[in-house]
Amino acid sequence: MPGTSKGEHRTGLLNGFAAYGMWGLVPLFWPLLKPAGAMEILAHRMVWSLVFVIAALVLVRRWAWAGELLRQPRRLAFVVLAAAVITVNWGVYIWAVNSGHVVEASLGYFINPLVTIAMGVLLLKERLRRAQWAAVAVGFAAVVVLTVGYGHPPWISLCLAFSFATYGLMKKKVALGGVESLAAETAIQFVPALGYLLWLSAHGGSTFTSEGAGHGALLAATGFVTALPLVCFGAAAIRVPLSTLGLLQYLAPVFQFVLGVVYFHESMPLTRWAGFALVWLALGLLTADALRSARRTRVVVVSPRAETRPDPAPDPTRVEA
Repeated sequence: MPGTSKGEHRTGLLNGFAAYGMWGLVPLFWPLLKPAGAMEILAHRMVWSLVFVIAALVLVRRWAWAGELLRQPRRLAFVVLAAAVITVNWGVYIWAVNSGHVVEASLGYFINPLVTIAMGVLLLKERLRRAQWAAVAVGFAAVVVLTVGYGHPPWISLCLAFSFATYGLMKKKVALGGVESLAAETAIQFVPALGYLLWLSAHGGSTFTSEGAGHGALLAATGFVTALPLVCFGAAAIRVPLSTLGLLQYLAPVFQFVLGVVYFHESMPLTRWAGFALVWLALGLLTADALRSARRTRVVVVSPRAETRPDPAPDPTRVEA
């Protein structure tokens, strides 16, 4: 990245590894919150995330963005939509992990880049290169193979992929930093989440106080677990190229997949291996094309005749999430 020293680049890489590593290892955390159900965990995640990010914003004294956002109804509407789709994403993911579907959840984040590309074509009328079309076609074939293997479409994976791709699209429209964006989204989630927790407590269904101080502390830690990777991601995003972040993003589903197979001992019949192999082939095509495009762009930038060359085609996979 131009203007970035080697030390800064190394710091960015370390933060990138930390962010995606934490996202990849988070399936180890959600089972610790049992006997709380997915809905209770989700509500605590919303409430405590807001507490954590407000504390962070108080420390750095960054509040100007809030007033600007409130004066822009269109951006505020996108924040509301982002909060809605990430609520679905978080809820499905927590339920999937605690119900023994870690492998299928990891598949959702493997196919997310392919869904993002498809949404770019369908919603933003973006043009794809041939390698990107091939990757989308192979990804579609993978879903067909997995549908045959499961006996039904991989709904968990598709829900996670489409909700996260939609979330990325909304964040692109809002254009807020990671901590600020999380603060705005959890502020919208806070009232219904707190209302649900109070209702649950009134009906004797809350585990926050009934399972001991340790359990309550773990539920409160959901805010820290949610916000810390975002802080690391933000530190990485300003120090390393997007092409590098694009490669690092595969760390999270790789860790999740390995945990699902090795640690949680989830079943992997032949058809499931075949489906995952097709997904990995599609991601390989996509990654090779992105690296080739990045090299071509660098050549154009350094060439003394760069002003006579056409601009490189936009990369539809570059959607912040």
